[in-house]
Amino acid sequence: MTPSVRQNPVYLFVKRVFDILFSILILLLSSPLFAVFMVLIWKEDGGDPIFRQERIGKSGKKIRIYKFRSMKVNADRLEEMLSPEQYAQYQREFKLENDPRVTRIGDFLRKSSLDELPQLVNIIKGELSMVGPRPVVEDELRQYNDEERSRFLSVKPGLTGYWQAYARNNASYETGERQKMELYYVEHAGIWFDIRILFRTVYAVIKRQGVK
Repeated sequence: MTPSVRQNPVYLFVKRVFDILFSILILLLSSPLFAVFMVLIWKEDGGDPIFRQERIGKSGKKIRIYKFRSMKVNADRLEEMLSPEQYAQYQREFKLENDPRVTRIGDFLRKSSLDELPQLVNIIKGELSMVGPRPVVEDELRQYNDEERSRFLSVKPGLTGYWQAYARNNASYETGERQKMELYYVEHAGIWFDIRILFRTVYAVIKRQGVK
Protein backbone atom coordinates (compact mmCIF):
# COMPACT_ATOMS: atom_id res chain seq x y z
CA MET A 1 0.00 0.00 0.00
CA THR A 2 1.12 3.56 -0.66
CA PRO A 3 2.20 5.73 2.29
CA SER A 4 -0.67 8.15 1.61
CA VAL A 5 -3.93 7.98 -0.28
CA ARG A 6 -5.03 10.33 -3.09
CA GLN A 7 -8.79 10.70 -3.36
CA ASN A 8 -10.72 11.49 -6.53
CA PRO A 9 -11.17 15.31 -6.90
CA VAL A 10 -14.78 14.91 -8.10
CA TYR A 11 -15.58 12.78 -5.05
CA LEU A 12 -13.97 15.37 -2.77
CA PHE A 13 -15.94 18.23 -4.39
CA VAL A 14 -19.28 16.41 -4.09
CA LYS A 15 -18.47 15.44 -0.52
CA ARG A 16 -17.61 19.02 0.48
CA VAL A 17 -20.80 20.45 -1.05
CA PHE A 18 -22.86 17.80 0.75
CA ASP A 19 -21.02 18.45 4.03
CA ILE A 20 -21.78 22.18 3.95
CA LEU A 21 -25.43 21.96 2.86
CA PHE A 22 -26.33 19.06 5.14
CA SER A 23 -24.59 20.57 8.18
CA ILE A 24 -26.34 23.93 7.74
CA LEU A 25 -29.70 22.18 7.39
CA ILE A 26 -29.21 20.06 10.53
CA LEU A 27 -27.98 23.07 12.53
CA LEU A 28 -31.06 25.07 11.58
CA LEU A 29 -33.44 22.22 12.41
CA SER A 30 -31.73 21.37 15.69
CA SER A 31 -31.18 24.90 17.01
CA PRO A 32 -33.99 24.56 19.63
CA LEU A 33 -32.32 21.37 20.90
CA PHE A 34 -29.00 23.20 21.14
CA ALA A 35 -30.55 25.78 23.44
CA VAL A 36 -32.23 23.15 25.64
CA PHE A 37 -29.10 21.02 25.99
CA MET A 38 -26.91 24.00 26.82
CA VAL A 39 -29.26 25.07 29.61
CA LEU A 40 -29.50 21.53 31.03
CA ILE A 41 -25.73 21.03 30.99
CA TRP A 42 -25.08 24.39 32.64
CA LYS A 43 -27.82 23.78 35.22
CA GLU A 44 -26.30 20.47 36.34
CA ASP A 45 -22.96 21.85 37.53
CA GLY A 46 -22.59 25.42 36.27
CA GLY A 47 -19.82 24.63 33.80
CA ASP A 48 -19.40 25.59 30.15
CA PRO A 49 -21.90 23.56 28.08
CA ILE A 50 -19.44 23.24 25.18
CA PHE A 51 -16.37 21.04 25.48
CA ARG A 52 -13.41 21.82 23.25
CA GLN A 53 -10.64 19.33 22.66
CA GLU A 54 -7.52 19.40 20.51
CA ARG A 55 -7.45 16.60 17.93
CA ILE A 56 -5.32 15.77 14.91
CA GLY A 57 -6.85 16.54 11.52
CA LYS A 58 -5.85 15.93 7.91
CA SER A 59 -2.09 16.10 7.24
CA GLY A 60 -1.44 16.20 10.98
CA LYS A 61 -2.97 19.66 11.42
CA LYS A 62 -4.18 20.34 14.95
CA ILE A 63 -7.88 21.19 15.22
CA ARG A 64 -10.23 21.93 18.10
CA ILE A 65 -13.42 19.92 17.93
CA TYR A 66 -16.62 20.86 19.75
CA LYS A 67 -18.99 18.68 21.74
CA PHE A 68 -21.71 19.17 24.27
CA ARG A 69 -19.92 18.62 27.56
CA SER A 70 -20.91 15.22 28.91
CA MET A 71 -18.45 15.03 31.81
CA LYS A 72 -18.11 16.77 35.12
CA VAL A 73 -16.02 19.92 35.44
CA ASN A 74 -12.29 19.07 35.81
CA ALA A 75 -12.82 15.61 34.28
CA ASP A 76 -9.29 15.86 32.85
CA ARG A 77 -7.90 15.18 36.34
CA LEU A 78 -7.85 11.49 35.55
CA GLU A 79 -5.85 10.16 38.48
CA GLU A 80 -8.09 11.98 40.95
CA MET A 81 -11.40 10.83 39.45
CA LEU A 82 -10.62 7.29 38.27
CA SER A 83 -9.70 4.07 40.05
CA PRO A 84 -6.31 2.51 39.14
CA GLU A 85 -8.14 -0.07 36.99
CA GLN A 86 -10.15 2.59 35.18
CA TYR A 87 -7.04 4.71 34.64
CA ALA A 88 -5.21 1.74 33.13
CA GLN A 89 -8.14 1.05 30.78
CA TYR A 90 -8.19 4.69 29.70
CA GLN A 91 -4.46 4.60 29.00
CA ARG A 92 -5.03 1.62 26.68
CA GLU A 93 -8.23 2.61 24.88
CA PHE A 94 -8.63 6.41 25.49
CA LYS A 95 -12.21 5.76 26.67
CA LEU A 96 -13.97 3.96 29.51
CA GLU A 97 -16.95 1.73 30.06
CA ASN A 98 -19.27 3.22 32.72
CA ASP A 99 -17.11 6.32 33.06
CA PRO A 100 -17.74 7.81 36.56
CA ARG A 101 -17.01 11.30 35.24
CA VAL A 102 -20.10 11.36 33.02
CA THR A 103 -22.98 13.57 34.18
CA ARG A 104 -26.67 12.58 34.07
CA ILE A 105 -27.47 14.70 31.03
CA GLY A 106 -24.10 13.69 29.60
CA ASP A 107 -25.03 10.01 29.80
CA PHE A 108 -28.14 10.68 27.70
CA LEU A 109 -26.22 12.80 25.20
CA ARG A 110 -23.55 10.15 24.77
CA LYS A 111 -25.93 7.21 24.39
CA SER A 112 -27.95 9.13 21.81
CA SER A 113 -24.77 10.50 20.15
CA LEU A 114 -26.25 14.00 20.44
CA ASP A 115 -23.11 15.18 22.20
CA GLU A 116 -21.48 15.22 18.74
CA LEU A 117 -23.92 17.76 17.24
CA PRO A 118 -21.65 20.83 17.77
CA GLN A 119 -19.12 19.19 15.42
CA LEU A 120 -21.36 20.31 12.57
CA VAL A 121 -19.59 23.65 13.09
CA ASN A 122 -16.25 21.88 12.55
CA ILE A 123 -17.65 20.46 9.31
CA ILE A 124 -18.72 23.87 8.01
CA LYS A 125 -15.26 25.21 8.88
CA GLY A 126 -13.73 22.43 6.77
CA GLU A 127 -11.94 20.70 9.63
CA LEU A 128 -14.16 17.60 9.55
CA SER A 129 -16.35 15.83 7.03
CA MET A 130 -19.62 14.01 7.70
CA VAL A 131 -17.83 10.70 7.04
CA GLY A 132 -14.21 9.83 7.67
CA PRO A 133 -11.91 8.29 10.26
CA ARG A 134 -12.64 9.72 13.71
CA PRO A 135 -10.26 12.55 14.67
CA VAL A 136 -7.77 11.33 17.26
CA VAL A 137 -5.65 12.83 20.02
CA GLU A 138 -1.86 12.81 19.70
CA ASP A 139 -1.38 9.70 21.83
CA GLU A 140 -3.76 7.65 19.67
CA LEU A 141 -1.49 8.07 16.65
CA ARG A 142 1.01 5.84 18.42
CA GLN A 143 -1.37 2.94 17.76
CA TYR A 144 -0.36 3.19 14.08
CA ASN A 145 3.06 2.53 12.56
CA ASP A 146 4.68 5.22 10.38
CA GLU A 147 3.17 4.00 7.10
CA GLU A 148 -0.31 3.53 8.62
CA ARG A 149 -0.12 6.96 10.24
CA SER A 150 0.70 8.58 6.91
CA ARG A 151 -2.32 6.95 5.26
CA PHE A 152 -4.60 7.70 8.21
CA LEU A 153 -3.72 11.40 8.13
CA SER A 154 -4.05 11.70 4.34
CA VAL A 155 -7.85 12.06 4.51
CA LYS A 156 -10.11 14.45 6.41
CA PRO A 157 -11.52 13.00 9.66
CA GLY A 158 -15.27 12.64 10.05
CA LEU A 159 -18.21 13.11 12.38
CA THR A 160 -18.93 9.43 11.81
CA GLY A 161 -17.06 6.68 10.02
CA TYR A 162 -16.78 3.01 9.19
CA TRP A 163 -15.44 2.06 12.61
CA GLN A 164 -17.95 4.17 14.52
CA ALA A 165 -20.98 3.04 12.50
CA TYR A 166 -20.21 -0.68 12.35
CA ALA A 167 -18.28 -1.46 15.51
CA ARG A 168 -17.76 1.52 17.83
CA ASN A 169 -16.83 0.18 21.30
CA ASN A 170 -16.77 -3.39 19.98
CA ALA A 171 -13.52 -2.82 18.06
CA SER A 172 -10.58 -1.64 20.14
CA TYR A 173 -7.04 -0.40 19.70
CA GLU A 174 -5.86 -3.27 21.90
CA THR A 175 -7.09 -5.91 19.44
CA GLY A 176 -6.03 -3.86 16.41
CA GLU A 177 -9.54 -3.96 14.94
CA ARG A 178 -10.13 -0.23 15.20
CA GLN A 179 -6.97 0.56 13.27
CA LYS A 180 -7.89 -1.97 10.56
CA MET A 181 -11.37 -0.51 10.13
CA GLU A 182 -10.19 3.10 10.00
CA LEU A 183 -7.54 2.25 7.40
CA TYR A 184 -10.01 0.16 5.39
CA TYR A 185 -12.18 3.26 5.03
CA VAL A 186 -9.18 5.36 3.98
CA GLU A 187 -8.40 2.85 1.19
CA HIS A 188 -12.02 2.44 0.00
CA ALA A 189 -13.64 5.86 0.56
CA GLY A 190 -16.22 6.81 -2.06
CA ILE A 191 -19.69 8.28 -2.46
CA TRP A 192 -21.61 5.01 -2.11
CA PHE A 193 -19.48 3.84 0.81
CA ASP A 194 -20.11 7.18 2.56
CA ILE A 195 -23.87 6.91 1.97
CA ARG A 196 -23.87 3.38 3.38
CA ILE A 197 -21.99 4.56 6.47
CA LEU A 198 -24.42 7.45 7.03
CA PHE A 199 -27.45 5.16 6.91
CA ARG A 200 -25.70 2.63 9.13
CA THR A 201 -24.87 5.39 11.62
CA VAL A 202 -28.53 6.38 11.91
CA TYR A 203 -29.47 2.72 12.40
CA ALA A 204 -26.75 2.21 15.05
CA VAL A 205 -27.80 5.34 16.97
CA ILE A 206 -31.46 4.32 16.96
CA LYS A 207 -30.59 0.78 18.08
CA ARG A 208 -27.87 2.09 20.44
CA GLN A 209 -25.45 -0.46 19.05
CA GLY A 210 -21.95 -0.35 20.51
CA VAL A 211 -23.04 2.01 23.30
CA LYS A 212 -21.61 1.26 26.75
